[in-house]
Amino acid sequence: MLKVTDLESGYGPMQVLWKVSLEAKGGTITALLGPNGVGKSTTLLTILGSVRPWGGTVEFKAHDVTHLPSHKKVALGLTLVPEGKHIFPSMTVHENLMMGAYPKRAQALMEESRQLVYSLFPVLEARSNQQAGTLSGGEQQMLTIGRALMSRPELLMLDEPSQGLAPKLVGEVFDTIEKIRSEMGVTILLVEQNVDISLEVSKYVYVMHEGTIKAEGPAEKIKSSEDIRKAYLGL
Repeated sequence: MLKVTDLESGYGPMQVLWKVSLEAKGGTITALLGPNGVGKSTTLLTILGSVRPWGGTVEFKAHDVTHLPSHKKVALGLTLVPEGKHIFPSMTVHENLMMGAYPKRAQALMEESRQLVYSLFPVLEARSNQQAGTLSGGEQQMLTIGRALMSRPELLMLDEPSQGLAPKLVGEVFDTIEKIRSEMGVTILLVEQNVDISLEVSKYVYVMHEGTIKAEGPAEKIKSSEDIRKAYLGL
């Protein structure tokens, strides 16, 4: 589904990514783990095109999309839920969701998509006419994910979906991520600080440090490697 090869990028003169290579296979959850500030978010932003790639390639569904603008990648089915809760606070929950259905292929399925989001997040249906800014932090995170699903993604990149959430809500969000994969067939590339829960839900894991991939393997292998957990994951 997604293949990244030798990806390099940065900000101004500062290089952040150094030949990052990873894959996200169709119908699976792939995790990109590592401490803060090592380049995980920059990797997602560079894949999407919000940060310009300096080198390397990004292939999506076997097509080279390295230099496509972000909106064209979204139209192809590649979507990012960025870190933090990016909502339109003065608009209603319903209006926020509709903003996510702007790709042409998503517009024809708008109502079906909305009902799908409501089935995943019933609280959003109950609050559909409520201003998004009045929702709790957990509800705003659900809305952010729901709006991304309105674009009918084939691959959903999630950056720190549990950030700032109470432990009970973290479990609910990750249960929903698994449902998105299993019931909607969406491939997921996950960046997350909660290492333990990421290792539980993911099939394959990449471990990043200082802008490079330091280790990779099936989640069970990473979970059982004391050296990797101590050296790069702080466990």
